[in-house]
Amino acid sequence: MNYGSIADGMPEDEAYRIVRSRIDLSRLAPLSRRVTERVIVASADFDYATDLVCDERVLAAGVEEIAAGVPVIADGLTVAAGIPGYPVICKSEESLTERLSRTAGISRAAAAVRLAFGQAGPGAIWVVGCAAGALAEIMSRNVQPALVIALPVGLDGAAEAKDALRASGLPALTNVSEKGGAAVAAAAFCALADAARAGAGAGAAGQAAP
Repeated sequence: MNYGSIADGMPEDEAYRIVRSRIDLSRLAPLSRRVTERVIVASADFDYATDLVCDERVLAAGVEEIAAGVPVIADGLTVAAGIPGYPVICKSEESLTERLSRTAGISRAAAAVRLAFGQAGPGAIWVVGCAAGALAEIMSRNVQPALVIALPVGLDGAAEAKDALRASGLPALTNVSEKGGAAVAAAAFCALADAARAGAGAGAAGQAAP
């Protein structure tokens, strides 16, 4: 798939101009650069240039899955709200999640993962920006994800949860530090979704060419 240039499918506004004037990300592979720029724009935090852990092959596979229309699961409504134009499964605020959490004696985040997996099945993309506890459940439930975008924020175990995800061998986009949050997790997904749209557009143009 042709992912287009860094700018394809990405708003060329003042924020991106500022990012590119302040930091040179040309060392990064195309998808890693696309994600990093989008996250920096969303957070105004240039530390993400070295904090994000991107594997270009994993990102490329994620783009292919997005283009194929795999289910996308968000761990919180604020993450889901940051992903416009793409159907997102989010169980965090459903009453059944609260009941399962109470009856099974598990965290609300874990209950939401179980219910979302029950609906989506294996092969989904998981976007975690709110609850680090969701990552342990994703790993323990064998959800067979296409990709886990794991950027939860928190001083109580967030960095350790992301480190454990990287060690698990699951396809993941993470960061090293405790920082993160719904906005950056959604931004990372949207960067890949933009790449999927750019690649699909390039493919359609190629098929139409004589």
